[in-house]
Amino acid sequence: MGVSGSGKSTIGQSLADAFGREFIDGDDLHPTANKQKMAAGHALNDEDRAPWLEIIAQRIGSELAEGQPIVVACSALKRRYRDQLVSYAPETVFVHLIGERDVIAERQSHRTHEYMPTSLLDSQFATLEPLDDAENGFVVDVTLTPEQIVAAVRDELGTPHAG
Repeated sequence: MGVSGSGKSTIGQSLADAFGREFIDGDDLHPTANKQKMAAGHALNDEDRAPWLEIIAQRIGSELAEGQPIVVACSALKRRYRDQLVSYAPETVFVHLIGERDVIAERQSHRTHEYMPTSLLDSQFATLEPLDDAENGFVVDVTLTPEQIVAAVRDELGTPHAG
């Protein structure tokens, strides 16, 4: 989880590879109307996000019910969004990729996104509610390398490192 440009897709894929799991990028599950709204430079609101989060939550729950836990990249900016995701899979663990706004903005300046303009970064930070102690998750600094982030996640989860 984290704001746009925090590395969710890159780290999510790396974690899925490390754990031998399927990776789902939540961005791919956005309804067309959400993508169009963001592409036009308008931030999503709770009503826009609700159906999208439901799709993700159902996918997490169905894969877990089949014995196939997955890794999902999803902004999950608010506690209520994370609660919706957890409703289908209470054991979900959130890895919050955190970084200063300037660091994230610099990263965004070097990439293109299908529909998420850099102008929406401030709205992402304004919406973000960091993990609290009652949530199952932890934070990792985005200034680490992808390899360091995967190692930090493995350490937090108590899973062995390859090699």
